[in-house]
Amino acid sequence: MSVDSTYTYADLRRWPDEVRWELIDGRAYAMTGPSWQHQAVVLGLGAQLRTHFRAQGCRVFVAPFDVRLPHADEHDDTIDTVVQPDISVVCDASKLDARGCRGAPDLVIEILSPSTAARDHLVKRALYEGHGVREYWLVHPLDRMITIHRRADSGFAVPEMIEARGPMTSAAFPGLTLDWDEVFADVSSAP
Repeated sequence: MSVDSTYTYADLRRWPDEVRWELIDGRAYAMTGPSWQHQAVVLGLGAQLRTHFRAQGCRVFVAPFDVRLPHADEHDDTIDTVVQPDISVVCDASKLDARGCRGAPDLVIEILSPSTAARDHLVKRALYEGHGVREYWLVHPLDRMITIHRRADSGFAVPEMIEARGPMTSAAFPGLTLDWDEVFADVSSAP
């Protein structure tokens, strides 16, 4: 694999499974193995989201789960942007197929890791904004902060930052209330 080359979803599907990859505008990014704390937050958050969104007819997915973001109507093999958000919520079942999701999920959540935080804050924020994601959350697991990018008109509004403690009610998803203390319970109680 060459650093200067660009790749497509067809290329990505041929690569060995030992390393997970994302493609953003054809550029390949190796994904690091998540820490146990990262996984504990994904599981705690995913469980609460699933309970709420199942009743709304939406589906909640955790990585690895391919989200293909085409520029137009190109064939899957030529798509050059394929990401694996930590958590994706998809409310339009027509976007789901055997390979994952084709098109923007309604909600995307990334649990930040030191090796990917800059890309999540900058590159992926712009990517999700451009593809029409309704909300993009960045969960900072060490300092228990959440940055929420919420769609307003044609793009994201000024981000909201909240402390990940106690209950939080979502402005964009009516009826969604999360208990952040429960999300972080397994991380907080670890030895």
